[in-house]
Amino acid sequence: MLKVVAGVVLLLGAVGLWWGRLGSGGSSAEVDTTARFLLAVMVIILLSHLLGALLGRLGQPLVIGEILGGLLLGPSLLGWVWPSGQAWLLSPEVVSALNTVAQLGLIVFMFLLGCELRMESPRKAVGTLGVSVLGAMGLPFAAGLGLAAAAPEMLQGSSPHAVGYLCFFGLALSVTALPVLARILTDLRLDRTPIGQFALASAAVGDGIAWLALTVILAATGSGDASDMGSTIALVVALVVFTALVVRPLLATAVRRAEERPGTGTLLPLLLVGAISYAVLTHLLGLHAVIGAFLFGTAIPRDSKVTERMNQQLQGFTLTVLLPLFFAGVGLNVSVGALGRDPWHWLVLAGVIVVATLTKLVGAGGAARMMGYRRKEALRFGTLMNCRGVTELVVAGIGWQRHLISTSGLTVLVLMAVGTTAMTGPLLKLLGTKPPEPPPGETDGRPGKADDTAGETDDSAVPALQGAPVRADT
Repeated sequence: MLKVVAGVVLLLGAVGLWWGRLGSGGSSAEVDTTARFLLAVMVIILLSHLLGALLGRLGQPLVIGEILGGLLLGPSLLGWVWPSGQAWLLSPEVVSALNTVAQLGLIVFMFLLGCELRMESPRKAVGTLGVSVLGAMGLPFAAGLGLAAAAPEMLQGSSPHAVGYLCFFGLALSVTALPVLARILTDLRLDRTPIGQFALASAAVGDGIAWLALTVILAATGSGDASDMGSTIALVVALVVFTALVVRPLLATAVRRAEERPGTGTLLPLLLVGAISYAVLTHLLGLHAVIGAFLFGTAIPRDSKVTERMNQQLQGFTLTVLLPLFFAGVGLNVSVGALGRDPWHWLVLAGVIVVATLTKLVGAGGAARMMGYRRKEALRFGTLMNCRGVTELVVAGIGWQRHLISTSGLTVLVLMAVGTTAMTGPLLKLLGTKPPEPPPGETDGRPGKADDTAGETDDSAVPALQGAPVRADT
């Protein structure tokens, strides 16, 4: 123990001596951009995962702590309490390097999310699933349009596309974070219940629709020329068809050969090259790089041990190191202080959080009631669909980069994502998470047979969602 204390004291003394020489302007103590970049990466990873572990003990998804870690390093806290320290640690050169690496991490993450997206469902479940997705996305989208129209001076960016801004903000309120939802369901042991599987299937379909809608919005706002927009959409459609008819069969063949000849180690580089190539293509088309990576991921064959092993290899480094850098990049552009002392700004923030929550509960819950679920089960479904997580951050970041929303708008959406994600677990626990037993003689599992049952719907009406999405705590 004495040796440990002596070692710590010696290390602190050396750091203090080095810091003093740095402060005195000694040339030998100058720190170049590479050292600052590595130091910033170390601080971001340490803070994000410490907060994630802390909030994980409180029953929150790890992503909440990781997002908060990024926020604390930005102007909301570090830049406010110690602006010179933030300027030294996160200089413009360091921030530029962090953003570049974070974009790579985001591309790999979206590729993995596309790999794990499963929307296969029985034919008789398509109608049920369609109603649930329409309720979960339609009402929040309409409410988002209204909120965006009511506060454009605060939320709208510098883009001249007013309609694109309105549609984007409506879309931002309608998304659901599939990975975080899966983690919450697993933690509460609801992932195997029909209501849990139904929520996962609805979120998966909603994710696909959200990225498709975002593609259209970006294409429409990328150029003021209608012919350019039409050509962009036509090229995207051609890319999707090419992926389905050519790339998907080729990838199936590559995966099958990798299974027949294990140990060659060529599949992972091939898939990464494909994902990055698609990201470059969609970026050159005027969309966002993540859309291409997501599209390529959807072409990867499912239910293969080779692809599962590949996903595990990529997830570790991506979700531990690269994704927190993305959160930090978002946090550096989010400033709670930007809301100022104007009560209207804070009223807009509160209104966005309340409206985003209520419209998910009413829209998704109402759809579940129409499908035959009892009141409490419908509320559970609405609560699950209210979880936004990292998906909201990705969408909000894209909107800010395209100047569809302002810095205040980005701040509002990020805080809304944190709030709605954090409230999901507690609300579910408040509603009760243990599925009660059906009354005697009512064991056929159909909705409406027992009051407030958790997961007593007909399993045949629940769309199949095989496997778990990319690390469920993101």
